[in-house]
Amino acid sequence: MDWNLYIDDSSNKAESGAGVILERDQGTQLELSLRFEFLASNNQAEYEALLAGLKLAREVGAQKLAILSDSQVVTSQIEGSYQAKDSTMKKYLDKTREQLKKFMGYEIRHIPWE
Repeated sequence: MDWNLYIDDSSNKAESGAGVILERDQGTQLELSLRFEFLASNNQAEYEALLAGLKLAREVGAQKLAILSDSQVVTSQIEGSYQAKDSTMKKYLDKTREQLKKFMGYEIRHIPWE
């Protein structure tokens, strides 16, 4: 993969946000911090980070992505091994899959939170 996309959520009772790092094999690194105007669950914030990261990746011309996330729910839903039963999560999943079609290739990996 040409680019690595690292995403992470930040959510508590008072506010929510996310972080995105887009890194190219040659060492180029772009960082994006997001603060949401709405409260989001951890998984919703993770999807918001992913969608922002995918937009950033398209803007810089990335064709192939390795997506790394500490959310087992999000990575498993995208891989198809978990279903999105909640209507909000289903919308996030559908929108994410639509955006992923714009890339020549991608892989998504769960990385344990540490």
